[in-house]
Amino acid sequence: MEPYIHKVQYYETDKMMITHHSNYIRWMEEARVDFLEKIGYGFDRLEAEGVTSPVVSVECKYKATTTFPEDIAINVFVKEFKGVKLVLGYEMRKVVDDTLVFVGSSEHCFLDMGGKFVSVKKTNPALFEKLAGLVVE
Repeated sequence: MEPYIHKVQYYETDKMMITHHSNYIRWMEEARVDFLEKIGYGFDRLEAEGVTSPVVSVECKYKATTTFPEDIAINVFVKEFKGVKLVLGYEMRKVVDDTLVFVGSSEHCFLDMGGKFVSVKKTNPALFEKLAGLVVE
């Protein structure tokens, strides 16, 4: 799957012209939205089918700095999925020289529109099969 490309914006940098660490979490979200769209289950479709998938936790490790106006390639992959919990992995690299700048993960659950936990395997078998088939061992 093609990576999501984010161009570092001027406002995302600090006085030293280095990207502020909090922005990487936003980039994870941008890349997750793009990933879900690419697999055919964008947020609009999920919500239309009565499912939300909030973030439960985030983990990240910064490997190198990024600066304005670098392009960053963000690869998203399924680390773990069993129908109730989804763990996505993220790897960010500078497009110009492939330098690894960030690795992280986000954990998500699935809720119905009333806020109750759901098993995707039971409520949306097609989505279950799609995500289960994308797990990277």
